[in-house]
Amino acid sequence: MMNLMQSLRQYCVALLIFSAISFGLVGCKSVSSNDTVDYKTVGAVRGPNLSFPPDLITAQADRRYIVQDGTATMSEYNAAVKKSVQTRKNVMTGIPGMRIARDGERRWLVVEKPAPELYPQIKDFWQENGFLLVIDSPSTGIMETDWAENRAKIAQDFIRSTIGRVLDSLYDTGERDKYKIRLEVSKPGETEIYITHRGSIEKCVSDSTATCISTVWTARPSDPELEAVFLARLMERLGMTQEQAKAQVAVPLDRKTQKAKLVQEGVNTAHIELASGFDRAWRDTGLALDRSNFTVEDRNRANGIFYVRYVNPKDLGDTKGFFANLFSSKDDSSLKAKKYLVIVKSTSDKSSSVYVQNADGKPENTPAGLQLLTLLTEQMSR
Repeated sequence: MMNLMQSLRQYCVALLIFSAISFGLVGCKSVSSNDTVDYKTVGAVRGPNLSFPPDLITAQADRRYIVQDGTATMSEYNAAVKKSVQTRKNVMTGIPGMRIARDGERRWLVVEKPAPELYPQIKDFWQENGFLLVIDSPSTGIMETDWAENRAKIAQDFIRSTIGRVLDSLYDTGERDKYKIRLEVSKPGETEIYITHRGSIEKCVSDSTATCISTVWTARPSDPELEAVFLARLMERLGMTQEQAKAQVAVPLDRKTQKAKLVQEGVNTAHIELASGFDRAWRDTGLALDRSNFTVEDRNRANGIFYVRYVNPKDLGDTKGFFANLFSSKDDSSLKAKKYLVIVKSTSDKSSSVYVQNADGKPENTPAGLQLLTLLTEQMSR
């Protein structure tokens, strides 16, 4: 349902249309779209209001960032992609052995190319699709996009169809998405590419009369289907045909997921037990970190170490909640981040354990350490 601010925007749009038509300033324009993914890139800064947290960055639409649904014609999209590919000299013509790998409900892309060769291609892919990167680390193979809005979720009602995108900025979905991309070297000459989604949603804060008096941004579940969309598009960018990419992503997932077990040995002493060997435990830990409020700064697969930063929402001291800070151009939250080591250890061919240490490499036997392990356990068990 539309929240209060979306209703107000609709009302304002209606008034503007009425005025524009009365003075003959705006003609009717029919707009129809079957887009299921259509994000906006970063541009101008909006002032604070009930619908946007302070310093939220918004922008004008970039029509390059479009994914059609399965029932729509793909001719226009294919023509745009073909033109883009032909005009870029560094686009690969195809990679033998490129494939989608699966484990439970997780998908990732395996490419038979070294990570240093792939990184510039993948960076170009996100930028060509209208994203800004807030993390761009070729040395670690880690990227992270800025928050973006999926404009395709806005209903094509009479008002929006009449004015097209002239007053499009007055509409808002109340949702934001961002993506983390991580390149892992599984073996010489082969790279695994992980794309993970994080989402947030704007919710009303009501008073005693159930009247919406303000809004806050809160987390919403990760969407595996959005991850699959971009895995398929990346495969196309690297040379696979659209039909081949869609066919690989469309293979059903095995809904049986590994259950992680949190083992407590004392008041705050704990670790996670996984019924899997090191390779799967390393992969699941990495994905759990990507989907949580962790920032992976570096990692050492040989020693089973993830070097991470974590911001505890309670440390921000903001009554509006942590997500009110996520869209801010000010990097105040990084000042509150603490560094940890997340350690993955193999205990046998079919079992592994995960531990949390502080920045000095000592066991984090504190409430914070237990909280981090609890968050990772929840993510690994989904």
